[in-house]
Amino acid sequence: MSQIKKIFLALVILVLIFPAGAGAQSTKFDFTFSIGDSSMGLPAGSIHDIIKNVVYWLLGIFAFFGIIGFVVSGIMYLVSAGNDEMITKAKKYMLYSIVGVVVGLMGYVILQAAKWMLGGSNTTF
Repeated sequence: MSQIKKIFLALVILVLIFPAGAGAQSTKFDFTFSIGDSSMGLPAGSIHDIIKNVVYWLLGIFAFFGIIGFVVSGIMYLVSAGNDEMITKAKKYMLYSIVGVVVGLMGYVILQAAKWMLGGSNTTF
């Protein structure tokens, strides 16, 4: 196995192992949770809350993959060792990651703008 693959594999393993230890630091955890109308099996929130939560989860996942793209392209750039082909590939991946994060942030901004415009509040700029 090449040196680059060994370094990349070690970094992936570290990223997967260390966040698991962070959860052990909590001293209290509340095991109670709210169940909606138990007779119907529905959640307690409105359809607006459910859609909002799904959209925020998707935006969070989108941001996570954008950050992973930054990290991978940065590692590729660092371990390129002067290889022009790998440097251009790393720069291309970094550009794609930046575009992805910008699109994700624009999605959040558009949702907030639509919420503000359709909210019916009398707040003006």
